[in-house]
Amino acid sequence: MKLIYSKIEPSRLLHLVHRLEEIESLTTKDGLARINVAPEEEHLQLATLQMNKGRTFKPHKHIYKEGEKEVIAQESWIVVKGSVKVVMYDLDDTIIDQIILYPGDCSMTFSGGHNYVIREDNTIVYEYKTGPYKGIENDKVSINEI
Repeated sequence: MKLIYSKIEPSRLLHLVHRLEEIESLTTKDGLARINVAPEEEHLQLATLQMNKGRTFKPHKHIYKEGEKEVIAQESWIVVKGSVKVVMYDLDDTIIDQIILYPGDCSMTFSGGHNYVIREDNTIVYEYKTGPYKGIENDKVSINEI
């Protein structure tokens, strides 16, 4: 896993990238190997699960939790097909890193900015965000690229 911290605030995690091979290299215990990818203090959470055939879970439903009144929209992309270049920005809108994602790879942005450049036709990604989503005008502001 690659963790990208701010140069402006060095203790602040802005982005992370988790690769498919990091999941595939796990050994399962009782048919389940779990990695909590996102730090627990972030609003957007992610875990990887590698499971063997026949593994199941008890039927369940999730409960409502008290939420924060104001949260930043955090975002994650998982590449299903194709490839994507992720350009990651620091808190002052300068580029801090650029990484290519391939099928099964995941990027997460907790703070700072990002841009995605699709590298192949018919690329497919899953995008996850903290919600509720209330339209683009209430979700983001543009970064003036240098």
